[in-house]
Amino acid sequence: MASSRPTRVVLVVLTAAVLLAAQCPWEAKTTPVKAVAKAGLIPDSADQVIFGLTSIMHDRGINKGELLSDTAYVYDDGSRMELRGVQVTFYTAMGEKDGLLTSRAGRYNSRLSRLEASGDVVVVREDGKRLTSPHLVYDQLRNQILTDSSFVLTEPSRQLSGIGLESDPQLTNFRCIRACKGVTPVALPAQ
Repeated sequence: MASSRPTRVVLVVLTAAVLLAAQCPWEAKTTPVKAVAKAGLIPDSADQVIFGLTSIMHDRGINKGELLSDTAYVYDDGSRMELRGVQVTFYTAMGEKDGLLTSRAGRYNSRLSRLEASGDVVVVREDGKRLTSPHLVYDQLRNQILTDSSFVLTEPSRQLSGIGLESDPQLTNFRCIRACKGVTPVALPAQ
């Protein structure tokens, strides 16, 4: 049995050497794996998650609009909401429907009374005007629509486009910031 003892010692030493070699960082050729969050996960830092949100946007007791969202992630004690599937119906001071905004996503800050819509933003007004942009801000306190992105404003008699826009919610008094273009159909007299 004396001969089996050196064999066991050799086997233990060889096993230890193989295990150490397998764990050596200079021998290993592995690449680190980066953790990537999936886009559909619910953010764990939200105070609340609301499915089917309805919120009234008011100013001094007057209903300015109704905000609907498929999903809302609520932060900062309810003052900030990250929204998915946004729809806002705007109203006049008399309570009549004035327009509709839709977008894929948005952010509403109730302290600032500011809605930022992003992702295929479309505003359709009751008078036939249509505004499209990748990003749009409705500042309720200043009563303005703003964007620093590209936009296309289609009216019954003309189409305007550019980069950057400041306007009233009725889209009547507006200023294009740069790369402004306009197309108006002109009727030619018959000969």
